[in-house]
Amino acid sequence: MEIWINPACSKCRSALSLLDAEGAEYTVRRYLEDVPSEDEIRAVLERLGLEPWDITRTQEASAKELGLKDWPRDAGARDRWIAALAAHPKLIQRPIITADDGTAVVARSEDAVRDALSR
Repeated sequence: MEIWINPACSKCRSALSLLDAEGAEYTVRRYLEDVPSEDEIRAVLERLGLEPWDITRTQEASAKELGLKDWPRDAGARDRWIAALAAHPKLIQRPIITADDGTAVVARSEDAVRDALSR
């Protein structure tokens, strides 16, 4: 499994601690440094079963600068959202764990991390 993290994020550190406590094998991706491409974001969204606006941190300063709260949330705007996430990775909700079974979870809670571990 792979976990997308921002080391400054307390939820990311908690997820890593739980993965370590459970002896899980995983790869860390510091997505602010190793920025996912638009195609990688599309793939993760498919694994999550979510839309790009579902994993966007809309309270970030860059989200406000872009005016994301006023962007349409429909199929026609999907690529625009994905491009914004690739251009401004800080907008991506974290941590995201891609599980071994091909699914993924936004692992902001202990339950979500355990869910990823069970897959």
